[in-house]
Amino acid sequence: MRIFRRLTVPDRLKAAGRRIVVAGTLGGLLAFAVTAGSLTWVRDSADGHIYQMNTVPAAPVALVLGAQVGFDGQPSAFLAARLEIARQLLNAGKVKAILVSGDHGNWNYDEPGSMMVWLAARGVPTSKIVLDHAGFDTYDSCSRAHRVFGVDRAVVVTQGYHLERAVALCRSLGVDADGVGDDSVRVFREMWFRSEIREQGAAVKAAADVLSRRDPIFLGRHETGVEDALAAS
Repeated sequence: MRIFRRLTVPDRLKAAGRRIVVAGTLGGLLAFAVTAGSLTWVRDSADGHIYQMNTVPAAPVALVLGAQVGFDGQPSAFLAARLEIARQLLNAGKVKAILVSGDHGNWNYDEPGSMMVWLAARGVPTSKIVLDHAGFDTYDSCSRAHRVFGVDRAVVVTQGYHLERAVALCRSLGVDADGVGDDSVRVFREMWFRSEIREQGAAVKAAADVLSRRDPIFLGRHETGVEDALAAS
């Protein structure tokens, strides 16, 4: 006859603790696998499409991804560096128009408007600048570039830590994209490091967005801004 031993409270706590440890370990392994797989997808998708400014193949459009704008409406150092690359690409004849895509979800915060003002103040004709007011994240910017503005080929401009993900997303969403990244703002070491760390989670989100094929937060109708800018070339 088998005799069952009643578990005491400490025994039960130990058993529950072991289950928690096992579940936590499995969860950690799963999270690691998902993150590693997402990062691999990003790197493989962008492989062969990352360039320096003087070697990037020509494309009709430079897609400049938005970043923080100050209370005074001035682009942050990170965003200004992106805009300067786009300006130089236009001057060098590498692109014929600049699509600035950023967050304008509130009237008192306008990334694309600030980007246009910055470029125009430095000699870029406004006829060459197209504004996307609903680029709320990288996925939305790439998706809207293709689905709303009709962009099939572009040079994506952002910081180096963000570039592979941006190129991977655009290429997955119908834009034949190459990328040029800025590294000049590495001098802001703490911000750059934090941004690199955030890219781990951002890669997972990017992979999930591509798998879901979600619509952008705001899709809207077709806009002819890019076509008009190219026709004015």
